[in-house]
Amino acid sequence: MIGRLHGRVVEIEEGQCLIDCGGVGYVVSCGARTLGRLPAPGDEAILHIEHQWSQEQGPRLYGFLGRDERRAFTTLIAIQGVGPKAALSVLDVLTPGELAGAVAREDKAAVARANGVGPKLAVRIVTELKGKSLGDVSFTPTAPGVHVEAAAPAPSLSGEAVSALLGLGVAEVNARRAVDQALIRLGEEAELSAVIRAALQELGR
Repeated sequence: MIGRLHGRVVEIEEGQCLIDCGGVGYVVSCGARTLGRLPAPGDEAILHIEHQWSQEQGPRLYGFLGRDERRAFTTLIAIQGVGPKAALSVLDVLTPGELAGAVAREDKAAVARANGVGPKLAVRIVTELKGKSLGDVSFTPTAPGVHVEAAAPAPSLSGEAVSALLGLGVAEVNARRAVDQALIRLGEEAELSAVIRAALQELGR
């Protein structure tokens, strides 16, 4: 079972990428959000992998830049009627934290913005995610007649690093791109100070 890939990006196509790990090329299916944050072909990337098998397609790898996205994906596809394509579509329009907020507010319209997710399926997703959690992200149900805002997720390593760069006067779009590249190089277990240094190096290229 493959859980993580660290290798060189060879190709990025619609819906998938090719990662070379020690001379072996892995075709990984990804959402548009993930593909848009991958480094250019020739650079290294780390992808968290969900390995699925179906009778029709055989083995298939789904890749994510963060563990929380992979956990959200596996939780979504456990819901009846939600296949991998629909789950990726949901995560293209909502981060795990935003999805938790939509569930807490019973905001079915937010979930229905995803391609291939109709109103009925959006209702099912919101209903079945209530009370579930993905590590630090919890899908908390809203009490009848009471409007409850979703609790803000704990600051992520990426968010803290971006905030530090913003404090140095870096434009937000450049800060996010540099931090994404730094995390791809260092991994999510890196110290905040190391991520900031690596991001500054990216900005200096």
